Amino acid sequence: MTQKILVTGGTGYIGSHTVVELQNAGYEVIVVDDLSNSSADVLGNIEKISGKKPAFEQFSLADYNKTEDFFSRNQDIAAIIHFAASKAVGESVQMPLHYYRNNLVSLMNILECQRKFSIANIVFSSSCTVYGQPDQLPVTENTPRKDAESPYGNTKRVNEDILQDSIKAYPEITGIALRYFNPIGAHPTALIGELPLGVPQNLVPFITQTGAGLREQLSVFGDDYDTPDGSAIRDYINVVDLAKAHVIAIKRLLESKNKAGYEVFNLGTGNGYSVLEIINGFEKATGVKLNYKIVPRRGGDIEKIWADTTYANEELGWKAEKGLEETLLSAWNWEKKVRGIE
Repeated sequence: MTQKILVTGGTGYIGSHTVVELQNAGYEVIVVDDLSNSSADVLGNIEKISGKKPAFEQFSLADYNKTEDFFSRNQDIAAIIHFAASKAVGESVQMPLHYYRNNLVSLMNILECQRKFSIANIVFSSSCTVYGQPDQLPVTENTPRKDAESPYGNTKRVNEDILQDSIKAYPEITGIALRYFNPIGAHPTALIGELPLGVPQNLVPFITQTGAGLREQLSVFGDDYDTPDGSAIRDYINVVDLAKAHVIAIKRLLESKNKAGYEVFNLGTGNGYSVLEIINGFEKATGVKLNYKIVPRRGGDIEKIWADTTYANEELGWKAEKGLEETLLSAWNWEKKVRGIE
């Protein structure tokens, strides 16, 4: 019997890559997405890659009645991967109530329906933003969480608490929170990738759009950080490597291999790269010169963070495999495909 997995936000960037990996691993996938930051066209491209189009329903999981109706019709779901959330740091500062309502209520509605319809397993899409600016690097799963720098970051932290408290109260539910570092790149087929609506909030889409001539200039926010070249450092992970970790986490829950009702794993490469190193890496991988300038620091940005991946490597048996230049080249190939650049 093929097990059915619900992927919320499955037409989004990380969600779509995860749907592909789940289908490649033999799972049946159903996607729920409100399409507020993505397009249903992605489903056809998922089908081109994996040979199968996932089932799809469009609605907001922040609407309890619609969520309950969906679960009442899909009681054979074996596990849930919950990506669906508003996710732009800057926008969350301007629209905190929208972020709290959308991101917190959707998870609570899902957990309520998990209890009602006896669905045990959930993997939650969390973020390294829960660590803030850590006192020690690299960060492990035991690094203390800090006050978030943005309402978006705070929703990830509060959702982890909601999940952990719910699992404590309702032991029939088990969950894993995956704390991502910075996902970049695209599927090697260039059929799916990161396609932000409007001005990109993340570095690599801004780089590729500048390379493609859509943006006149790339801004590097600050060159006076306490780092080797003065620009901020992050741990950048290939989105396909990241997607594969979700399949492993789902399998862990379905086979009851988890060591506790609630578990947390860092997903990164264990390496930190500065903004200027990413720009240089892109130019080297693609041969495209970027027009960039140094501008003042941006509020809410942390100086440097990268993961200690030992626990995920040993306990999940998962490791990031793709290198930086290969990943940046995949992002460029995706951008070229979207823009019709030869």
